[in-house]
Amino acid sequence: MAGDLEKFFEPKSVVVIGASATPHKPGNDVIQNILANEYPGGLYLVNPKGGEILGMKVHRSVQELPEGIDLAIVILPAHANPQAIRECAARGIKAIVLAAGGFAEVDNKGETLQEDLLSTIRETGVRVIGPNTSGHTSVPHHFTSSFFPLGKIPRGNISYIGQTGNFATHTMRYIMSGEHFGVARFVGLGNKLDVDESEILDYYAGDPETKAVFIYLESFKRPKRFLEIAREVTRVKPVILLKGGSTAEGARAAVAHTAALASDDRITDGALKTAGITRIYKYSHLFLAAKAIAAMPFPRGNRVSFLAPSGAMLVVLTDLCRRDLGLSVPDLEEPARKRLQDISPPYIRMRNPVDIWPSAVVNGVEYGYREGMEAVLRDPNIDAVVPILMLTDETGVPSLDFIVELADRYPEKPIYVTFSADRKHMDAAKAYLEPKGVPTFPLIEEPFEVLSILDRCRRAMERP
Repeated sequence: MAGDLEKFFEPKSVVVIGASATPHKPGNDVIQNILANEYPGGLYLVNPKGGEILGMKVHRSVQELPEGIDLAIVILPAHANPQAIRECAARGIKAIVLAAGGFAEVDNKGETLQEDLLSTIRETGVRVIGPNTSGHTSVPHHFTSSFFPLGKIPRGNISYIGQTGNFATHTMRYIMSGEHFGVARFVGLGNKLDVDESEILDYYAGDPETKAVFIYLESFKRPKRFLEIAREVTRVKPVILLKGGSTAEGARAAVAHTAALASDDRITDGALKTAGITRIYKYSHLFLAAKAIAAMPFPRGNRVSFLAPSGAMLVVLTDLCRRDLGLSVPDLEEPARKRLQDISPPYIRMRNPVDIWPSAVVNGVEYGYREGMEAVLRDPNIDAVVPILMLTDETGVPSLDFIVELADRYPEKPIYVTFSADRKHMDAAKAYLEPKGVPTFPLIEEPFEVLSILDRCRRAMERP
């Protein structure tokens, strides 16, 4: 079944039906995105007005196109979609992305129109993503069907499935501008009349470009098939899912969004666990956990050490790890504990978690954090390390090269950096560290939440 999707992810030729010469209209932005990503295949445009757009010839109708184009992006009003599908099928175009909304997610009239659209899809035998989608992207093949202004999309190893257009629109813009990781594929399913989450997950399972799969869904089109595929995929690749509509109010919102009918959340939760899917509950984790997976190895266990400039942080974060996140904050072995004691004033008794600030005051911020981090990274009782950096002009802002060097020296143990104090230095540290492969998190709870997610992924992949 996954082989049916090749023309979506590796199209050799594409046509935009509803192409526009007007900047920032969807029919223009999609062309700009395709060009910005340096798509190497044939690109055709259709608009009844003809002429040229961005120096390319515009065909007046689908009938004027050469036969055998792989993929059509249809940006037309909802009522025009069934006829567009028939015309595409007649020209041998078998893969179609339907951008228009206005179907079953809107009202009874839209529901009737959606039924007509579904009949047309079945009659013609075409494959369709959508309707009500903002597109999909295949970065390894330099292609996107998104009509949201994106520009060139960075390549990486994270792939998304969304019953939402967010990952082809504003969330991708945030990832591109606010984070430092790239993506391999993403698909906005929309109302998923044809192509659904099961087929996309199956495709990602065999995709060498995809290291991890992140999913947002409001309903399951074929729950049994989805879980069957997930049981196999989750043994080799992490699958992380945010389920919308888990409350009564959320379920009502889901109907208005994508005509989704949500199921009993307790049943859903049990089924996902059995299939090895790691469930999350915060939207931000869809990109914070992705950033961590893209940059660092999975932690080998749930044992964490963290170094903080505040005793209160040591207390509340230990509570968070043990009470809420399933993380262990273990005792250190004697060599690590002794090294921490050696670099600290005698009035403080060193242990895990690490009160690093007395050492930083006596020896300098860089020395204290560097030696403290190396001590716990060496400890066989520790699987991951979180330094909480206090950065101010007055206390000193160290060169952060030592963190990059430690990450290189201990590649089997993830290092997640978080901060306190001056925001300008936090932003600068993020901009410096992340392009060098060290993920950072602006809020001190976030690296621990991400470690908990990744630990659950690891256990799912290692399950009997």
